[in-house]
Amino acid sequence: MSPVLNTDRVVIVGAGLAALYAALELAPHPVLMISPEPLGLGASSAWAQGGVAAAMAKSDSAEAHASDTLKAGDGTVDAEVAAMVTRLARDHILDLTELGAPFDRDAEGNYVMSREAAHSAARVVRVKGDQAGRQIMETLIEEVRATTSIQVIEGTEALRLETRDDAVTGVWIRRSDQLSQPILIACPGVLLAGGGSGGLFAHTTNPPRIRGQVIGLAARAGAQISDAEFVQFHPTAVDCGEDPAPLATEALRGEGATLINADGHRFMLDQHPDAELAPRDVVARGIFAETQAGRHPMLDTRVALGPEVLTRFPALAETCARAGIDPVADPIPVAVAAHYHMGGIETDMRGRASLGRLWVSGEAAATGLHGANRLASNGLLEALVYARRAAGDIAKTFAMPKGAVAELHPAFEPSAQGMNGAAVQELRQTMTTHVGMRRNAKGLRQALATLAELEAAQPQDEGFLNMCATATLIATCALERRESRGGHFRTDFPQADPAFAQRSQTTLAAAHALRDEVLNSL
Repeated sequence: MSPVLNTDRVVIVGAGLAALYAALELAPHPVLMISPEPLGLGASSAWAQGGVAAAMAKSDSAEAHASDTLKAGDGTVDAEVAAMVTRLARDHILDLTELGAPFDRDAEGNYVMSREAAHSAARVVRVKGDQAGRQIMETLIEEVRATTSIQVIEGTEALRLETRDDAVTGVWIRRSDQLSQPILIACPGVLLAGGGSGGLFAHTTNPPRIRGQVIGLAARAGAQISDAEFVQFHPTAVDCGEDPAPLATEALRGEGATLINADGHRFMLDQHPDAELAPRDVVARGIFAETQAGRHPMLDTRVALGPEVLTRFPALAETCARAGIDPVADPIPVAVAAHYHMGGIETDMRGRASLGRLWVSGEAAATGLHGANRLASNGLLEALVYARRAAGDIAKTFAMPKGAVAELHPAFEPSAQGMNGAAVQELRQTMTTHVGMRRNAKGLRQALATLAELEAAQPQDEGFLNMCATATLIATCALERRESRGGHFRTDFPQADPAFAQRSQTTLAAAHALRDEVLNSL
């Protein structure tokens, strides 16, 4: 029998912005955070460079922000969700400021705002140019460490949800830094805030562990999944051979940096009236086309920023130094990379999933805010808004203790089983080749066949099964959406079809049924 630990604490899976913020919102109610890495490491939130989108300027409005969100989402954004999230954005910036987040301010104390792609105004609140995610995370981590109601078990990861009668009753965890047998944490409820799925692709800007596991474990438990086909590829990952690929924030283009190819041609002028500030999917496809044609796309900051690029954008400066690139003298090679999953575990406006006693916030959630193409810097905003809403709903749902609750100290038993690295790499390359920037029916069917083979070969590896589940959901939903919209582009259906101007919904059981149909037809 596997060991079972019982707790009155709500379990939060993840340690990024949504997880930390929710834990603080739930205080003094006791919570247990499951963190694969030491706090501050390995979370996509800490790598976010642009900032948080919020209508803070007097000349801006939440209504304009919502309108831009709807336009960028290309016909599948939930308008009610967009209105709610943008209306609450200002409150969250003010709250983070009060907690100590060092947002950039001018001499009069006004927030310094950046303009990013598809925004009609400078609306992105930033920290030290490209340090927003890291600095906000450090602020929240300090608060979490000082909050006695929050227990953090570092070096652990969630493997599977325990359910009874379509409700979650616990979560299985194991060590993430060494091989171990899983342990069941039986608990009143679970908040999943464990990241997206960018690492399912061979080229990604996400931290190494962000490979769709959280979406996959919820799907394997029967949770409804929405918008799985919509994966956003960031246009400007620095093309320097690193895995994950370092990011060149969109704020650089907001400051006037341009995209050129090896001939010095500013190619985005041919693609869209907004050129470099077109929606992300448009810019990403433009860069991908230049790469495929061998014209070596590059980000040119020389005229717009000059030597200031080194001080105003320290993350980029550090990346360039490692790669031997001088951005003051030379343009920066860039390529597209999987960056953000618009889809995920379907949640309502309270953060509730379709399974009872399960909540979701952050990138693993599909709230309806992003539609087919996330508006730049709405990701951190969504994480904040839904972390608070989920925490509020959890507190209302349970008669949660406010006093001292015993901490858990799981004793893990060693295991000889480890993840098959070669299988992981084959999965990632399959997704990039067939389910990446450009998709078609033949490639998607091949991807499903390969995923089925990989899954069948590792039936006992639950972490890998979670990855396969999310990859299969993305591929099947992409096969079903016979059109091109936002981040989803089909070479065999290159135009948008009004009949598909709606969100997709599925379950893993439905995805497996479609996969089996495909396999039987091959």
